[in-house]
Amino acid sequence: MATSPIEPPLTHDDVAAAAEALRGVVVRTPLLESRALNERAGGRLFFKAEPLQITGSFKFRGAYNHISRLDPDTRAAGVIAYSSGNHAQGVAAAAHYCNAPALIVMPEDAPAVKKQGTARWGAKIVTYDRYGEEPREAIAARLAAERNLAMVRPYDDRLIMAGQGTVGREIGEQLAALDLAPDRVLVPCGGGGLTAGVATAIKHYHPNAAVHTVEPRGFDDTARSLAQGQRQGNEADASSFCDALLAPEPGQLTLQVNQLLCAKGLVVSDEEVAVAMAAAFEHLKIVLEPGGAVGLAAALAGAVALDGITVIVLSGGNVDPALFASIL
Repeated sequence: MATSPIEPPLTHDDVAAAAEALRGVVVRTPLLESRALNERAGGRLFFKAEPLQITGSFKFRGAYNHISRLDPDTRAAGVIAYSSGNHAQGVAAAAHYCNAPALIVMPEDAPAVKKQGTARWGAKIVTYDRYGEEPREAIAARLAAERNLAMVRPYDDRLIMAGQGTVGREIGEQLAALDLAPDRVLVPCGGGGLTAGVATAIKHYHPNAAVHTVEPRGFDDTARSLAQGQRQGNEADASSFCDALLAPEPGQLTLQVNQLLCAKGLVVSDEEVAVAMAAAFEHLKIVLEPGGAVGLAAALAGAVALDGITVIVLSGGNVDPALFASIL
């Protein structure tokens, strides 16, 4: 007897449906180019400027796609998420747009700018000690059960990945308007949701384009997972100032997608990220948080060949002002 095919974790139809859900709500962020950075890199670079998105990062896309699809009674009861900052703000803003109460579990040492941004949208925050308490997932699951809240996961969710994939869909459309095709796309990677969504969209438009994850050194779990063919975690004592990309391991769904669609993962140091943050401010007039700058860091550090057309996703700009000033 024939067996039915296994449904893939994400398809381009999912991304197209997300684009419809986000139409008129999300900011269609620009694709920037800098002659100075082209000359410095030795290739033609385009930058997808997600710091200009609602809440200052791509995370609003997936959060809104998920929350707007909940049934009205579930939305009215409220949503819960766990995040160090950008997903927290994305969920808070999306919940505000959808008239849903939001509770966010955040580490005590999350950047103040991200806590403030989350509270500004009306979400309530519960903090925890990421080094001394139970994992954030367990805290959020307990609160969700106690208060009848719908969980909005940061990356391992089909609707979240599809929403983030609208970044890649816009890139494809914007390059088509210039009559250009990308040779490679560099995507910041934490849990892998942004990469999975972008890779799904980019491969739909340009099957031969290489999509590379970019991670901070010490948190290169996806790069190692792609190389070894199975899920890898990070050392417990690893550290990086790229606070948006410190997932302990890839998501199960995200890795399934990324194993199918991605080329080798790239890894950068905090020092290379700092150089990229300063370069983006000087040449693109864009403020980047460390996690949002890893793609540019990989390009400037020579981590990958840059012949032809390279697209770099600048994923977020929610950086502590004092840190940013010190880097500049």
